Amino acid sequence: MEPSKIVVIAYDGSSASETAIRRAGGLLAGWPALVVVVWKAGLGFELVALPASSIGLPPAPIDVRTAVEVDQDLSEAAQRVAQRGAELAREAGFEAEGLAIADDPETPVAETIVRVLREHDARAVVVGAHGHGGVSSLLLGSTSRDVIRHAPCPVVVTRSED
Repeated sequence: MEPSKIVVIAYDGSSASETAIRRAGGLLAGWPALVVVVWKAGLGFELVALPASSIGLPPAPIDVRTAVEVDQDLSEAAQRVAQRGAELAREAGFEAEGLAIADDPETPVAETIVRVLREHDARAVVVGAHGHGGVSSLLLGSTSRDVIRHAPCPVVVTRSED
């Protein structure tokens, strides 16, 4: 996709992100969109050692094959979620492509999204926020909040209907 022409849609498969796509389509339909799913590469290695360490024992030796399989499964799942998000975006009126991005488990998702915005010189970003009612409905999740703080472009935030 041509830089400075795209809308980046942060998508995680949640109802909040699906609502964000539908509502953004009402505002931005016809624009090219890149539906971005961030997944954590190397997480399989952390998960393999988790059971022993969670009960106070030193981490067990890592079964590398299992860790690689977990990461492969996570990658494939992220690809499926990105494609599903792109389908939803097309239904909402965008010219959309899905993109699953592997990132370090220590890197916040918002930081990765902001990096993608800069790399693609995005014209806007769409994020969903979970609405929980009451006072908590005034608050955004950390990812939405951090994207708003650091995005180099306009941010469209929509609240989930649930």
